[in-house]
Amino acid sequence: MRIPLAGYAVGAAVAGDLANTSPTVRAAGDALPTPEALTRFLSEHGLRLDALADGRPPTGDDVHEVHLLRREARGVVETETEDQAVAGATVLAGRAGLSPALDRDPGGRWQWYVPTAPGASLAEELAALIGVGLLGAVRALGHGRFRACVAPGCRGVFVDTSRGGRRVYCMPDLCGNRLNVANHRARHRLGSVR
Repeated sequence: MRIPLAGYAVGAAVAGDLANTSPTVRAAGDALPTPEALTRFLSEHGLRLDALADGRPPTGDDVHEVHLLRREARGVVETETEDQAVAGATVLAGRAGLSPALDRDPGGRWQWYVPTAPGASLAEELAALIGVGLLGAVRALGHGRFRACVAPGCRGVFVDTSRGGRRVYCMPDLCGNRLNVANHRARHRLGSVR
């Protein structure tokens, strides 16, 4: 895999989204229980299987390794200081990441990439992607964009890579909607009490 340094938002998004697949975040249980679920997760993030782990499909061992990586990714996103985030992300990036290389993109422009080591496991390649993404987010946006979800009772985390930096929910379509529905019902109850 070649990880573009300019495309840090992908790795940062994978970090938060992977952390949020945990049963500690999702009431319905683990969102990555099987190799098929892991395949869907990768696909939803634009990560092609033919470009990961020598093109082989995920196995049960890969799922287990990704579950362990999920804890590490969450730990980096939850760090208290920028220095801690950089140290943790550097460890992840080094898991399979090699020295940055200057190469041409499909449009012929020179871009910086971090290639991953041949034979790296799926979890090692994801670790490198996440590490590079988190380092890029710290560099471009600052550690203040590493956040916990504000929805009551939610334990989700995310890296806000939005332009305005105003994101507050780990899963806006789920947590944001849940809170909006709760607020609507509360207003409705107040209106019917009067």
